[in-house]
Amino acid sequence: QVQLVESGGGLVQAGGSLRVSCAASERTFSSYIMGWFRQAPGKEREFVAAITRSSTCTYYAESVKGRFTISRDNAKTTVYLQMNSLKPEDTAVYYCAAGDRGVTSAVGYDTWGQGTQVTVSS
Repeated sequence: QVQLVESGGGLVQAGGSLRVSCAASERTFSSYIMGWFRQAPGKEREFVAAITRSSTCTYYAESVKGRFTISRDNAKTTVYLQMNSLKPEDTAVYYCAAGDRGVTSAVGYDTWGQGTQVTVSS
């Protein structure tokens, strides 16, 4: 089973940018749909972005559309989330996930990383 490790989280001021990465352990990485989800304190985990196997299609939550960009490098078995124009409400633990049964729903993903904290100060 693929293992996922996120990195790149941290503290940034509102309006700033941050890129989080998720490295996968297997060369079968290219066979997975990859997604990013986030969970803020006291809130449920929510979909952020997803990308299909060959990067043909990307999907975004309305709240991040136009500010976040998901991308992947299958040769490096890594998926990225570039976050621009960050807002305090983007503060959350960000999780990457791998799956083959869905795009925007967490139930479509079978493997999850441990998460990386992103904190946006006002």
